[in-house]
Amino acid sequence: MLFNSWEFIGLFLVTCVLYFNIPHKYRALLLLVSSYLFYISWRWDFALVMLGVTLINYYSGLKIYDSNTFRKKQYYLWFALITSLLPFLYLKYANFFIANVNEVSRAFGDKNSFSELDVILPVGISFFTFQALSYSLDVFYDKTKVEKNVINFSVFVAFFPQLVAGPIERSSSLLGQFREKHSFNRLNFIDGSKLFIWGLFKKVVIADRLAVYVDRIYENPDLYNTPTIAVATLFFAVQIYCDFSGYSDMAIGTAKILGFDLMQNFNLPYWSKSIADFWRRWHISLSTWFSDYLYKPLGGSRVNYNRWLFNIFVVFLVSGFWHGANWTFIAWGLLHALYYLFESWGDILLKHIGLSSFKKHRLYGIFKIILIFVLVCYAWVFFRAANITDAFAISTKFFASWEGSLYLGASTVSFFLSVLLIMLLVVVQFLQYKCITSLYFSKSKIHPIGQLLWYVLLLLAISMLGISSNSFIYFQF
Repeated sequence: MLFNSWEFIGLFLVTCVLYFNIPHKYRALLLLVSSYLFYISWRWDFALVMLGVTLINYYSGLKIYDSNTFRKKQYYLWFALITSLLPFLYLKYANFFIANVNEVSRAFGDKNSFSELDVILPVGISFFTFQALSYSLDVFYDKTKVEKNVINFSVFVAFFPQLVAGPIERSSSLLGQFREKHSFNRLNFIDGSKLFIWGLFKKVVIADRLAVYVDRIYENPDLYNTPTIAVATLFFAVQIYCDFSGYSDMAIGTAKILGFDLMQNFNLPYWSKSIADFWRRWHISLSTWFSDYLYKPLGGSRVNYNRWLFNIFVVFLVSGFWHGANWTFIAWGLLHALYYLFESWGDILLKHIGLSSFKKHRLYGIFKIILIFVLVCYAWVFFRAANITDAFAISTKFFASWEGSLYLGASTVSFFLSVLLIMLLVVVQFLQYKCITSLYFSKSKIHPIGQLLWYVLLLLAISMLGISSNSFIYFQF
C-alpha cells in the first residue's frame, strides 16, 4: 500500500474520520490497528518482525528504568541492541556476506560455495528498528521518560505515516504526542494537505518520470556515451531527492492532519555550501541518529586527531552500509567521508594562508553550492549503479572523452518535459531558499489566491502527468 494509491487514501480517510470521533482512550489503539493494516498490505509476516522489535524494546525500556545499578542498565541495553539488530542484520546482510565469502573462496581455488538464503527483506526494517532502538538508548541515557503503556509504545514504532521510510522519530519528540488529545484543526488540515500534494507532485510527476530515463541508462551503462551518463546521473540526483523528500512530505503532511508533528527530514540539501551542510540538510533524521548514537558515543570531535579521523570514517561507512548490502553503498559512504575530510583540510589551508574572509564572498558561496552539488552527483553514481564494477566504469567515463550526441530517451517530449520539471523545481526551491514561499509549515509571502492557484495546478499536473511506480526508492532500505 503506497502513499500514491487509492488504497492508502481510503485507509487514511477512514482512520482520520474515526480518530476525531471516538473517545480519546481508544485513539492509540485505532492508530495501531491502522498502522498494522498498512504494513501487512505488503506481507503479513513482515509485521511479526516489527512486533518482535517493538516488544523487545518495550521490555528493555522498562527493565532499564527499573534497574538500580548501572551494570544492570547496560545489560538490558545490550539485550535490546543485540536482539533488535540480529534479525535486521540477518535479513538484510546474510546473503551479502555469503556471496562475498564465496567470491573469496573461488579466488583461492575452492570450488565449494555456500548457498544463498531464501529470505525477503521486510519493508522499512531499517527505519522501525532504528526508531525502536532510539527509545531504549534514550531511556538508558535519561533523555526520555519510560513508556509503560504498551499500546502507545507500539504505535510509536509502527505509526503508519512514517513507518516504512521515516522520518526516524525520537521517543522524546513523538511518543508523548500519543498521550495528547487532538481535535480536528482546520489549519492543520490545510497545511498537511498542501504538503501532501507537493510531496505527491514531486514523487509521481518528477521522480517517476525521471526514473524512466535513469533506469534505461543505468541498466546498460556500457551502451551510452559520457554526456548521456552525465545527464542520467543529474536526473537521478533529482529523482532520488524528489522520491525520498516527496515521501517525507507526504508522511509529515498526513501526520499533521491527524494533529501530530513529525521532524523535518529535508532542508534544501542541494543548496548546501559544504558537505557537512549537506548532511545537515539531507535525511536529517538519519544523520542526527548517527550523530547522537554513534559519532558522539565514539568521542565525536572531543578526541585526538587520529581518533577523530577514525570516527568520521566509521560513521560514513556505517551510513553507507545502512543503505544496503552492496559494495556500491559502502563506496558511496566512504566517498562522502573523503569529501568531508578534504573539505576540513581545505578550510584549515584557507585559514593558514589568511584567506578565511574569502569564504564570506558571495561568488565563493555560489561556487561552493555548485561544487558540492557536482561532488554529490558524482557520489550518486555509486549509489545508483547495480554493482561496484559498473559504478567504477561509469565514474571513470567522466574523466574520459565527452564526445558523442546526447541520447534523449524513448520519447523526446518526455525528456524535455523532464528538463522543464527540473527547472520548475529549481525555481520553487530558490523561492524557498529566499524565504519567499513556504518550506514545510513556514509562512509564505505569496498571496493566498496565488497559493490556491498553485496547488490547483499541482493537482492538475498530478492527474495529467503523473506516472505511478510500484514503490519508493527508500522502501528497500
